[in-house]
Amino acid sequence: MKKVLILGAGLVAKPLVRYLLDQPDFKVEVASRTVSKAVKLIDNHPDGEAKELNLKNEEGLKKEIADSDIVISMVPYSFHPKVAQFCIDNSKHMVTTSYVSEPMQNLDNDAKNAGILILNEIGLDPGIDHMEAMRIIHNVEEKGGKIKGFTSYCGGLPASEANTNPFGYKFSWSPIGVLLAGKNSAQYLKDGQEVSIPAENLFANFSPITIEGLGEFEGYPNRDSLPYIQLYGIQSTETMLRGTLRNKGWCSTLKKIFDLGLLDQEEKDWEGFSYRDFLRHLMNNPEEQDVKKALSSHLNIEEDSDVIMRLEWLGLLSDDTLPVTKGSALDILGARMLEKLQYGEGERDMIILQHQFIASYPESKKEKITSTLIDFGIPKGDSSMARTVGLPAAIATRLILEGKIAVTGVHIPVIPQIYIPILQELKEMEIAFTEKREDV
Repeated sequence: MKKVLILGAGLVAKPLVRYLLDQPDFKVEVASRTVSKAVKLIDNHPDGEAKELNLKNEEGLKKEIADSDIVISMVPYSFHPKVAQFCIDNSKHMVTTSYVSEPMQNLDNDAKNAGILILNEIGLDPGIDHMEAMRIIHNVEEKGGKIKGFTSYCGGLPASEANTNPFGYKFSWSPIGVLLAGKNSAQYLKDGQEVSIPAENLFANFSPITIEGLGEFEGYPNRDSLPYIQLYGIQSTETMLRGTLRNKGWCSTLKKIFDLGLLDQEEKDWEGFSYRDFLRHLMNNPEEQDVKKALSSHLNIEEDSDVIMRLEWLGLLSDDTLPVTKGSALDILGARMLEKLQYGEGERDMIILQHQFIASYPESKKEKITSTLIDFGIPKGDSSMARTVGLPAAIATRLILEGKIAVTGVHIPVIPQIYIPILQELKEMEIAFTEKREDV
C-alpha cells in the first residue's frame, strides 16, 4: 500500500482526507500540531492514522516524510520550502495548494535531480483557475487563435440565504490568511499598459463585476498577474488580470481597516484594553472625544456611513475586553471577525470563479469566451471551499502515485497531463464550468 502523509488538519482538509481514504490501496496519515483535529478527520477509518507533529520538530518531520510515499503540505506556506527540502532529500513527491514562492521555485533543479514532482497551486485559486484557463487557451490555439485578453475573478462567499451580516462575508478558511491577502500590492496588464497598485491602495482599486444569475460584486486585483502571461504562454495578450471577488461594500470597508492600522502585525501588550481603548490607541485619540466621532474624523467619512456601521457591528467600538492580552492588531481583528463572521449550522458557502478571454482568429474574427464555475457547499456537510481546494490536491495525489503524472521538478497545473484528468474528475463530482462564447 502507498502511504500518504498529510501535514495539517485545517478547515479545508476533510474532503482531501476522505477522498484518499476511499482509495483501495492508500494508507493516510494526518499529522497536526493539534492531534484532536487529525483524529476527527480520520474518524476511525482502518486505513487512517492521526499523529501529533509540530513542524518545528525537524527530526520528527524528517522521519514522517522518509516513511511516506508522498507528502501533502496543508500548513502555512512559509513551511513549504523546508518540507520540500526534506522531500528532495528522501526522493518523495510533494503536493501543496499554495503559491510557488521564490525559495520553492529555487528547488526546481534539486527536485528534478531527485526524480520527484513538487506540485504547487493545485487547489481552487490557485489551482482550478489555472487548469480551466489552460484548457481554454489550448483550445483557442488548436483552432489557430491567439489570446488577446484574459481576466479572472474568484471569490468564496456566503450563499445568498446565508449572507446575513453587514460584511457580506463569512470565513470558510483562515481569517488571518484572508486579511493578510489585503496587505499585498498588485500588478497587472490592462490594454497593453502595466499597472501597479501599492498595498495601501489595493481596496481603492476595485471594479463592479456582474455574474449572470447572481448579480453584481466587487472585484479587485490579486497579487502579481504579470508572471502568468509567461506561465500560461499567452505573450500575445494585451490584458492579464487575476482578481478576487467580494460582495458590495467589502472593499470600501477593508480600505478603512487598512488605513486604521488594523492589519498591523507588530506584537504589543494589550493588558486591560477594551475594543474601544484599542481603537483609540490606533487613532492616537484622547479619551474625551466620542469614539464614533473620532473614528469618523480619523477616517474622513460620515458617522452614519456603512463603514462605521460595519465596524460598530463588529464590536470594535464596544467596551468588551480584547480576546488577547498580547498580540498584533491583525490577531485581534482576525479573532473578532472569526467570532462574528462564522457560518451557522447548515448554512452554505458559495464559490464563484469566472474567466473571460478575448480570442482573435485568422480573418479578423474575435471571440469573447466566458467560463464560469458556481459551486455551493453541502448543508451540514463539506463547504464548497473545502471541496474545491482539497479535491484537486487529492486527485493529483492519486494520479502521481498511480504514475499518471510523470513530470519532475517544481510545477503548477498548466500542462495537459495534469489538468485534463483532474478537470474531468471534478466534472464528475459536479464541480464544473459553464462556457459561453460570443463574437465581438
